[in-house]
Amino acid sequence: MTTPHHPLAIVGAGLGGLTLARVLYRHGIDAVLYDLDPSPTARTQGGMLDLHEDSGQAALRAAGLFEEFRALIHEGGEAMRILDRHATVHHEDPGEDRRRPEVQRGALRDLLLGSLPEGAVRWGAKAERVRTLPDGRHEVTLADGGRFTADVLVGADGAWSRVRPLVSAAVPVYAGLSFAELYLRDADARHPGSAALVGGGVMFALAEGRGMLAHREPGAILHVYAALRVPADWSATAQGDGGRSGVDKAAVLAHFADWDPGLRSLITDSDGPAIARPLYALPVGHRWPRTPGVTLIGDAAHLMSPFAGEGANLALLDGAELAGAIAAHPGDPERALAAYEQALFPRSEAAAAESAENLDLCFGADAPRPLVDRMTSYAVRSGAAADAR
Repeated sequence: MTTPHHPLAIVGAGLGGLTLARVLYRHGIDAVLYDLDPSPTARTQGGMLDLHEDSGQAALRAAGLFEEFRALIHEGGEAMRILDRHATVHHEDPGEDRRRPEVQRGALRDLLLGSLPEGAVRWGAKAERVRTLPDGRHEVTLADGGRFTADVLVGADGAWSRVRPLVSAAVPVYAGLSFAELYLRDADARHPGSAALVGGGVMFALAEGRGMLAHREPGAILHVYAALRVPADWSATAQGDGGRSGVDKAAVLAHFADWDPGLRSLITDSDGPAIARPLYALPVGHRWPRTPGVTLIGDAAHLMSPFAGEGANLALLDGAELAGAIAAHPGDPERALAAYEQALFPRSEAAAAESAENLDLCFGADAPRPLVDRMTSYAVRSGAAADAR
């Protein structure tokens, strides 16, 4: 059997990989994507994202999808409230700025996927091994035994990237925090108290080493993350079967014994078991030497905790920027990859540093006061910027 060969192949059809393929397509450049999921509907794609003007939104403009994106915005999702463990509100923002609109990750992924030619993504193609051949091409071996080669290979395959070892020995390390993910569905009718507590956008309830983060999603869904400073194997110890069927909600609730009953009800009233989500991150400032014909985007390049709100935004921007560099240097992929990485490294380092700082800020001894102060400073800067315009 002949091994398929591609001038440019992307491993991973998440937001970054799809944006890269879409912007390349707009420039008349073909790319093929390989993704481990058996189909685009094989699993849910996560919760709400706030898209930033200078990154996520800029990428969607480059992709020619900005107006379509605007139709997906979850109105009112920009609202924020910050509480302490007694449910006392310390900060409330009605979200009237509207420069960081909220959108469901799954809807955004569908928009990007639908903008590509049929067959652009090869589903059910899990990369197992990646190596560079003597002639400079890169070979990817799939879980089903299939193989393909590429002149230019882009790792858009997330935290545990199979492509990353071609350029870097770095591996993600546990960030010291785990989420227990929960849902309350039809919340306005079934859980009006919880719905009122969360409000129309995002809610943070914080104390030292613990917290609850909740988003209101379309369809009256409350998407809740109970956050805990626990060991990386906590989910296995909280559930006898190693966490395969989820974490016992009683094990989560035990960490919130002295919290307000209304906040505790976000756990007790949730539908189904809690799903453990330990957070991992690559080292702040992760970078690699220029490696011929291969580069990384998104979490494969700069995995970080979600506490700067930059992960998805940077993945989108990475894809758009890399595509722009390739289009600007036809026939010279090395120059294109070098130009892309020159801009990538400093922006991802700044975001990763902010993310690590914000994680500590949210769960320190004085929580939630440091986050309240941070949000207040953001509002002041945002207002000054608006006045300058």
